[in-house]
Amino acid sequence: MNNTAETIGFIGVGLMGHGIAKNLLAAGYPVYVLAHRNRAPVEDLLSKGAKEVKTLADMARNTTVIHICAPGSPEVEAIVVELLPDLRPDTVIIDCSTSDPNSTARLAARLAEQGCHMADAPLGGTPVQAESGELSTMIGATEDIYARITPVVETWARSIVHMGDNGAGHKMKLLNNFLSLGYAAMYSEALALAEKVGITTAQFDSVIRGSRMDCGFYQTFMGYAVEGNREAHKFTLKNALKDTSYLANMADGVNLANPIGGAVKNSFALAFAAGGDGPEDYVPHLVDYVMAQNGVKK
Repeated sequence: MNNTAETIGFIGVGLMGHGIAKNLLAAGYPVYVLAHRNRAPVEDLLSKGAKEVKTLADMARNTTVIHICAPGSPEVEAIVVELLPDLRPDTVIIDCSTSDPNSTARLAARLAEQGCHMADAPLGGTPVQAESGELSTMIGATEDIYARITPVVETWARSIVHMGDNGAGHKMKLLNNFLSLGYAAMYSEALALAEKVGITTAQFDSVIRGSRMDCGFYQTFMGYAVEGNREAHKFTLKNALKDTSYLANMADGVNLANPIGGAVKNSFALAFAAGGDGPEDYVPHLVDYVMAQNGVKK
């Protein structure tokens, strides 16, 4: 297959980005990737036909649709500002990060000033789903840009929902993560309390798994709690704290009382402050910090 309508740029070929870029290549799109100190994913993509650029200026000059997978809004803003002087007219920036919706709206306005476009397309799913092209995404973009990028996004997402204009996708992503990270905080506290009252993690799991309280997130979370798989869900505690902080800002912006969101954020803040701030400290590990805070030994 050979897709030549768009030339794709990709910035951030990490846990999620590598799979997305791989699927774009498999669909026949020309893909340029930005050089990165972590060479393994870059070299793999080069072996599949990607081309490498050394600078953001080169990325801007050679592409028409640029994906960004970055930790959050500060990084996305810095990337877009550096891209701006060299962007080709009518280029679309697709931000796949979980970002602050207010930042997204500001970037969209700035891009529009020079005839370019923004789309927020945050990701739902895991690195495994990224590799298989089965992610979900919620898109914030104008109708014409949504129509233009849909064939591109379809190469890596099985579920695509147009939420509205710029920023709407990131708003929905924060709500989605509020639910999932709320589950993580509740599971961690429930498991700590279970151990405290004499119910083992295995017993707890035998009741919840397969019941109405079971779900996909529960199963990946418990992959660590029950099986000890530290990589069952590779989403860091640091990113969880960032996302729940963005959620708090969104609620404050519309004067909404958000006490449960605050409690969830504080669960991750406590874990982060207690040492859960590393690149391999993942959300399911929250249970260890909650147990330690309560004097529970696993």
